[in-house]
Amino acid sequence: MVDKHWDADEDKRSSPKKHPALTDILHKIAKKNPDDALITDRLLSKKKKDKKKPKTEFSFSGLPQGVDGTHHVVKGYRADVLVRWGDPVTYDAPDFDPENQTPEAQARQFGYNNDFVGFLPLPIGTHNPDRGLLTVNHEYTCRKLMFPEHSRKKGKKADYEKLLCDIEMAAHGLSVVEIEKDRKGRWSLVRFSPYNRRITPLASAVDISGPAAGHQRMCTEYDPEGLHVLGTLNNCAGGITPWGTILTAEENFNGYFWGAKKDHPEKDKLKRYGVPGKWFDWGKFHDRFNIEKEPNEPNRYGWLVELDPYDPHARPIKRTALGRFKHEGSAVLLNVDDRVVVYSADDQTGEYIYKFVSDNRFDIANRRANFDLLDHGTLYVAKFEETGCVHWLPLVQGEGPLTKENGFDSQADVLIDARIAADLLGATALDRPEDVIINQKNGAVYVMLLGDNAGDDDHSMNGRILELRADDNDHSLIEGHWNILLHTDGLHPKEDEEVNKKGLHDDWFIAPDNGAVDGRGRLWVTTDQGDHWGQSGSADGIWAVETHGKRRGMARMFFRVPVGAEMASPAFTPDDKTMFIAVQHPGSDGTREYPEFARESTFADPATRWPDFEPNMPPRPSVVVISKKDGGVVGS
Repeated sequence: MVDKHWDADEDKRSSPKKHPALTDILHKIAKKNPDDALITDRLLSKKKKDKKKPKTEFSFSGLPQGVDGTHHVVKGYRADVLVRWGDPVTYDAPDFDPENQTPEAQARQFGYNNDFVGFLPLPIGTHNPDRGLLTVNHEYTCRKLMFPEHSRKKGKKADYEKLLCDIEMAAHGLSVVEIEKDRKGRWSLVRFSPYNRRITPLASAVDISGPAAGHQRMCTEYDPEGLHVLGTLNNCAGGITPWGTILTAEENFNGYFWGAKKDHPEKDKLKRYGVPGKWFDWGKFHDRFNIEKEPNEPNRYGWLVELDPYDPHARPIKRTALGRFKHEGSAVLLNVDDRVVVYSADDQTGEYIYKFVSDNRFDIANRRANFDLLDHGTLYVAKFEETGCVHWLPLVQGEGPLTKENGFDSQADVLIDARIAADLLGATALDRPEDVIINQKNGAVYVMLLGDNAGDDDHSMNGRILELRADDNDHSLIEGHWNILLHTDGLHPKEDEEVNKKGLHDDWFIAPDNGAVDGRGRLWVTTDQGDHWGQSGSADGIWAVETHGKRRGMARMFFRVPVGAEMASPAFTPDDKTMFIAVQHPGSDGTREYPEFARESTFADPATRWPDFEPNMPPRPSVVVISKKDGGVVGS
């Protein structure tokens, strides 16, 4: 094991080349290609540069841990709800009526369980911090909190269950909304923006590209060519490409499938991916989610999906060259040789970390020329050594054990069965690899390991934050280095000698999940303790984590969610004066352990009615916007 206190800023093995920010890249595109239909004269406006070196340390006092029915943010900040489940998105969307929901209404309204949040400035190519597009994932649904009991509805129970199923499908997928800040610093949705749209697995067409597109294992009765699929589902975290598109990650897709795999031609492969999971009853009403009727449908999910939010007519595209597994998220960087590298993690205990390196190079002069960069390249999986070395093993058909004799007849087979290919290559199994985050300032890659929370052991949520580095900041290399930035121990601080020595106390946390690096290179981490939040005695939240100097590995709490909620991906505006965060499933997890409630939370009897706190409203997953009351930079 290499030195835990290794300071990345003093590392002599790497001389980081500055990675241009997304807005800088798009601004250069605008200058070289002013005729682009998506670029206006406003892109070419000059921006004064701040000559003062920005402060990189955090300057706020940590928020006390705890749990109650509402959210909390540190002193000196405001946290306002921006958009909630059921709020109108499209121009023809009705107002939210929780007692009389329909699939048609939900397909036009903001979806459920918002996870990844990606901010892109408007107009494209500018650094505009006051207007932009938010693309938001809707990961899954919580039926017990979403709907009144079926006995309160008229008609047959089966008809009612079909209705609930279709509403749930319409609540999955993605939302794209235009937002803007007024002169008082308040953010709001642009109600009738032409950019606003919903993408759902109920009816939205999604294209399939890359090596697996059109392969026989991707073909179904309703799509015999294997080139299109209805929607994207269980979208967890994501990332933003240098050309201004969103990558959204399909995670626990296995839970949506029904049927028996006993006679299925790929039953062993299904087992490796946990199909059928039978978490949802969609297979009762839609044949494509029944593996006995559509045996290839599971192969069409578990991908990274690219979307261009700037084009409201653009279809999402499943990029199969990036591999099929339970993607938690994706981290995209422009390498020193102008190729594109995508890091991603397989979110399940004992799974792996991957990276993709494109064959072709980023074209700064032509945005559209970059739209197929993610279809051609090499996918690698990580093998870690105790010496601090990491080897990147290529998943290439015909190399090593990835041969026809082992069931890999083509590169499409390797990518569809990426988990099995990684098994054969001897990749390193990890404890719940979650989000992967790029520090564009120094080239570091942070990997969240949540820990194994599958057991009942008090120590089952020991997590870690790994730091990966590449020599000369060249992320295309097949060898690199790793270290532990932070060990989040499942023990209470009073029982943990190491934590006590650091003096963390209330600044101690477990279960790192998602995160972001702001424009100053500072790391922000969110947690997901699930039903196990009793181990820490506090609800989930956002933590500011120091990455260098004497305080490397130290953290402090910035924001806390209401009881039963999960804290998901943060995002920043280009000036770092606004943070957007996603609060998932308020009132859901671990409410029996909440002394003020101590029972299961339901639509009729929820543990909290956040964020509306109205008797006729259930708890609603929401995106929250955080800003400093004095208008300054968040965290400084």
